[in-house]
Amino acid sequence: MHLKPLTLSVAVLAALNTYAAQAAVADGPDTRRHQAQIDQIVKQISPQRIEGYVRKLVSFRTRHTMSDTVSETEGIGAARRWIKNELERCGAAAGGKLQVAFDSHIAPVSARISRPTEIVNVVATLPGTQDASRERMYVVSGHYDSRNTDVMDAHGDAPGADDDASGTAAVMEMACVMARYQFDATLVFMTVAAEEQGLLGAAHWAEQAKQKNLNIAGMFTNDIIGSSRDEHGKIDNKQVRLFAEGLPVQKENSDVVRTLIQTGGENDSLSRQLARSVKESGERYVSGFKVNVIQRRDRYLRGGDHMPFLERGYAALRFTEPAEDFNHQHQNIRTENGVLIGDLPQYNDYAYIAQVARVNAAALATLSLAPAAPTKVQVRTSKLQNDTELVWQANAEPDLAGYRVVWRETGAADWQGSRFVGKATEATLTLSKDNYYFGVQAVDNDGNVSPATYPVPLR
Repeated sequence: MHLKPLTLSVAVLAALNTYAAQAAVADGPDTRRHQAQIDQIVKQISPQRIEGYVRKLVSFRTRHTMSDTVSETEGIGAARRWIKNELERCGAAAGGKLQVAFDSHIAPVSARISRPTEIVNVVATLPGTQDASRERMYVVSGHYDSRNTDVMDAHGDAPGADDDASGTAAVMEMACVMARYQFDATLVFMTVAAEEQGLLGAAHWAEQAKQKNLNIAGMFTNDIIGSSRDEHGKIDNKQVRLFAEGLPVQKENSDVVRTLIQTGGENDSLSRQLARSVKESGERYVSGFKVNVIQRRDRYLRGGDHMPFLERGYAALRFTEPAEDFNHQHQNIRTENGVLIGDLPQYNDYAYIAQVARVNAAALATLSLAPAAPTKVQVRTSKLQNDTELVWQANAEPDLAGYRVVWRETGAADWQGSRFVGKATEATLTLSKDNYYFGVQAVDNDGNVSPATYPVPLR
């Protein structure tokens, strides 16, 4: 039997083409495709440059907060001047858009500060280029101070190669690469001081940001991202831990936290929404690398420079290697039973640090190109029904393509379904708010997506 080739009339073909076009519009921009600019940024992150930064930081012998500030070759003063000069140099080479400055204050005597001490952050700002977005900021940090076993030892060798020259080098590399590009929102690259003495540098900057009412839409800290090898020698170079707080630590619950608890949204805090966004974009652009979201504010009863931001109501996350080797943290350099102990540069995996930096950069680029997360997202509760009605306020960005409603079952960590609704500011879904969690994201014409906003009750 011979089959005749199928032929379609011009009218049928036209109808099919029209249907396909309508479906494409209904689906909205392709949010999974790669942006060429972000691919270039990820490609340009260099393990060799990162290693050079780490070894230079180690060469200052110690970067303890109360170490020498006069010498040009040793101590925290020499380190911060070198960081600033290096960021200024690469910023100038990238076109001069990167604004580099010291941010300093005097810390009084406290548990880990034996005398009034100047605490100096090095801050490099890349201003946003879109009028509707430039006030929105994303901050990324590493801390450049180091310590020995005795946190008050300001004179002994404290190389701090992993904790935290690794994070400092990653931030410097991101700043130097990303300064060559333009972003809608503003990016702030910080190397902060006095983390080991009580998060003092980060706390000062975060408090100033709060007082100035800065619109910090997200903050990452990179602290101990240098090693892919655990204390048993096992290598895991295919993932990074991303710590994300759920409910904040408060003596009394705020109205926002009370609403999250009342509606079962403990896993939908600003930081958890940011973490979902970082995981999605990081894993899309860095192939074969997992962003392992840990649903804690930090490691068990420990802390980092994201915490002062969390305490002031900002969404903030911490990147850390998969398994820490404590022989290479907070240790005086020594040999025990034939084993060299100390936070030394030879124990770092520079290809691994570059992968973590790439995840950071991809997430920062995506967030700063995307619209802001929608505001005033609410779910109507005026009547009992199985459908879910959502409403929200319109965004102001000129390149906004529309909004996407996302949902997941109550036992799921990540979004499972989505629906693009165009530029409408309300949507009805035939899914029950009893059985699903919802969010609303803003999407631009290029397919860049904001973090989701959790809906609160509209009574």
